Amino acid sequence: MASVVEPKTRKGILAFGIVWIGQVISFIGSGMSSFALGVWIYQKTGSVTQFALASLFIVLPKVVLGPLAGALVDRWDRRHVMILSDAGGGLSILAIGLLSLAGRLEIWQIYLAIFASGIFDTLRWPAMTAATTQLVPKEHYGRASGMLQIVSAGTMLVSPLVAGTLMSSLGLRGVLLSDFATYLFSILTLVLIRIPRPETTADGQAGRGSLLHEAVYGWNYITARSGLLALLVFIALANFLLEMSVVLFTPMILSFASTTALGLTMMLGGIGYLVGSVVVSIWGCPKRRILTVMASMLMMGVFMTMIGLRAYLPLIMVSACLCMFFFPFTSSANQAIWQNRVAPDMQGRVFAIRQAFIQATPLLAYLLTGPLMDKVFEPLLKAGGPLAGSVGQIIGVGAGRGAGLLFICAGLIIVIVSATGYMSPSLRQVEEERPEAVPSRPVRAKANKPALIPSPASD
Repeated sequence: MASVVEPKTRKGILAFGIVWIGQVISFIGSGMSSFALGVWIYQKTGSVTQFALASLFIVLPKVVLGPLAGALVDRWDRRHVMILSDAGGGLSILAIGLLSLAGRLEIWQIYLAIFASGIFDTLRWPAMTAATTQLVPKEHYGRASGMLQIVSAGTMLVSPLVAGTLMSSLGLRGVLLSDFATYLFSILTLVLIRIPRPETTADGQAGRGSLLHEAVYGWNYITARSGLLALLVFIALANFLLEMSVVLFTPMILSFASTTALGLTMMLGGIGYLVGSVVVSIWGCPKRRILTVMASMLMMGVFMTMIGLRAYLPLIMVSACLCMFFFPFTSSANQAIWQNRVAPDMQGRVFAIRQAFIQATPLLAYLLTGPLMDKVFEPLLKAGGPLAGSVGQIIGVGAGRGAGLLFICAGLIIVIVSATGYMSPSLRQVEEERPEAVPSRPVRAKANKPALIPSPASD
């Protein structure tokens, strides 16, 4: 069988571009459905708890099933995994759309469908990021990651606007059927390209066995490398604090401003995110990527602190925009480090475990933020509260100022951890800890014949 050069070439970059276009459209469609279903559930029930359960059923599969999904990504052809993921997610959305069309849609059916969609989505991101390593030269990992951040930023900005317009004219069913069409488009782009399998490495060979063994081996791979483990813990801690701020943001703004002001502020944050993603996709990352991770995270902490400083809308808007501007720099540099340091045939399970670890932090944030707000921070800064005469003189007193104080505390912790984290030898030397897992010069891999369904790699 003829061999092909592993895609660290123009052909590979073109294939990545085709996949990227499909993912942009698909993620916008998924964002439309998430927005529309959330609105429908809240309007139908008036319950914040039932509204929040929808998010829980999306995240839960990534936390519980992520490691097993990652092992499957490494066993199977990654293009086929992405097709399977899009097909499963699309059929789940189609089922809800058809039930809505028939006038028989119930809340429990939505939960079941989005849980099923979440299971398939658990496969998509590890497969996509691992496939990127095969398609893009290593010197462009930062740019490729920036382009993937554009996908998320586009979802944040475009999806609510389009979904709101479609719901007004076509209703929930119109949004869901449109999302199904975006899944079909994504599958079409994947049919047009090929993603070679990575060559088997010593680590990949050692990790072979049962599905459970391969999943556990992905965790062992991380813990055996102190730099990667330190980086994972750092990002998880920062993500936990950022998720707390996400929970706090809406009630803090609404304590002194209108829903229109809230929407405008969130839109400006999305614009900052999009601009930062575009800059990273053009500029890439410097050679010392860990410095980019630390510096950009430190800047995010600074602007988080400023968001909570005063109940003054212009300050909050500018700070939110600049905070989100730096997020893609952290994310892209972090992703490039992992792509360089993890063997290509191990990336599915390692990236899935990393995703599960990170996705668990929102669940913890949602669990702790409410009680901290209601029982600790808000009472501290109410009129006549313990901190009203001291801290309250600086940041204000009354409704929403407890949220502001928690914002400040979270931002300062991120600043301190970012500034001192670089003093850790493991974290500072993560890029030199071991020889790079991805070689600088292209190697050769066997081409794959197209298959109708994913087939396990031979043990």
